[in-house]
Amino acid sequence: MRLGLEKIIMSIISLKNVGVIATDPLFQNLNFTLGSGDRVGLIAGNGGGKTTLLNCIAGLDEPGSGEIVRSRGLQIGMVNQGVPTHLLDFTLVEAVCDALPEEIRDTDGWRAEVALDSFDTEQDLRQRPVRALSGGWQRLMLIARAWVNDPDLLLLDEPTNHLDLSKILQLENWLSETARTTPVIIASHDRDFLDATTNRTLFLRPEKSMYFPLPFSKARAALSEDDAAMGRKHVNDLKRAKKLRQNAAKLSNIGINSGSDLLTIKAKQLKERAAKIEGQATAAHVERSGEIRLTNSGTHAKVLMGIENLDVTTPNGDVLFNIGKVHIFQGDRIVVLGANGTGKTQLIKKLHQAIASPDSVKEIKVTPSLVLGYLDQDLSQFDLSDTPAELVSRYHSGDAQSRSMLASAGFALEKQSRPISELSFGQRTRLGLLVLRLIEPNFYLLDEPTNHVDIPAQERLETEILDHQATVILISHDRRLVRNIGTRYLQIVRKRLVEVEGPEAFFAEMGAQSG
Repeated sequence: MRLGLEKIIMSIISLKNVGVIATDPLFQNLNFTLGSGDRVGLIAGNGGGKTTLLNCIAGLDEPGSGEIVRSRGLQIGMVNQGVPTHLLDFTLVEAVCDALPEEIRDTDGWRAEVALDSFDTEQDLRQRPVRALSGGWQRLMLIARAWVNDPDLLLLDEPTNHLDLSKILQLENWLSETARTTPVIIASHDRDFLDATTNRTLFLRPEKSMYFPLPFSKARAALSEDDAAMGRKHVNDLKRAKKLRQNAAKLSNIGINSGSDLLTIKAKQLKERAAKIEGQATAAHVERSGEIRLTNSGTHAKVLMGIENLDVTTPNGDVLFNIGKVHIFQGDRIVVLGANGTGKTQLIKKLHQAIASPDSVKEIKVTPSLVLGYLDQDLSQFDLSDTPAELVSRYHSGDAQSRSMLASAGFALEKQSRPISELSFGQRTRLGLLVLRLIEPNFYLLDEPTNHVDIPAQERLETEILDHQATVILISHDRRLVRNIGTRYLQIVRKRLVEVEGPEAFFAEMGAQSG
């Protein structure tokens, strides 16, 4: 009995047969208990119900079915993705203080300062208006607002959005040290962040969600094994049912020809067994977020680009760093490393200019056979008033096939005719990747291509780049992507671009700065 009592005391929140249906089920029959030492990674595709589930746990929404039982007096700190508009004209410290109950703001305002201290917030930043803060600092402000009330449970919805690598590492340290005793549920697409901050993983699925007492990577491997086993069982079940139906047909024919009622009854029983097996057969899970496919049209050129004595500058002409001499060979997968503000994006823009307008940048020589695929983090190549159908039709003739390609990329028919401005950033990125496929490039410039896309899409993008042996220049804060696809690493060091052996020293340097 004592053990059972301890379990009840340690249980913070319990979900019993919880389900939510939008157009289709987001999740159903979800049973889940959060204990005092649990740090749960919440994984689902874009639009898969992560935010909805967090809102239900926080009490902001009600599930369509089932119940959520919270321990008495539970204080929940919820961090949503968006910044409330009423905070934009507050200073940073005022915005954090605003999260305190109104009756204690005057006496306990010091708690806002302490919350900001935990993120090493400089004094001048604390007095800056929220609207003037970077996206990264706005995210940390939202986390500080949740933390200021000393919550019993933290719910973090995409906490690494808009954070550069140093701030991602700082947040990892904060969760491991300052908030180490607080249970947390983290909805995130950052695989390394999940590995560093969680010890349990919940894969949210429409048919049957899967829970593992493991951090993300180990849980992902276990999930793949379970899905593979389920797939094999499904195939075997259908084969077994088919065999039963074949035997039933033979017995039925013999029974009819011989006039044997016993054989006819036996055939009917076999058909019923086959129907029962078919009814219980469960197909392996298929991600609904849509496929990502790339191409590599190839080229006979061995050297695709040469750069010599190039100054990379700000739009105002201030020199950020210099490139002495770099050659880019077919098959290179180059990752550009550097702290925020050192000029990585300006380099990508300069390379794009040189390719789009040959001879416009005399320090960059481009082979004539180069075909560019370009995706920047602002998705500036889109006219937001276009619809996905209109955009794709520019690269592919045939309305029916264009719509089919959009559907396979995860765009429902009604979204194909809406302005791109109404799409989520994840959907816009997916659309940009589809356009890259239609261009059939042999050279990719990718600036933060995994921003806003879910983990299945990240994994698929990696596979496509590797399978097609694509030539790539990449900028990314996604450490898993950087490690998995890079073959060469160029780092901005003291205003020069130098080749380094790998990314680990840079990651360690960013980690030291975040500490």
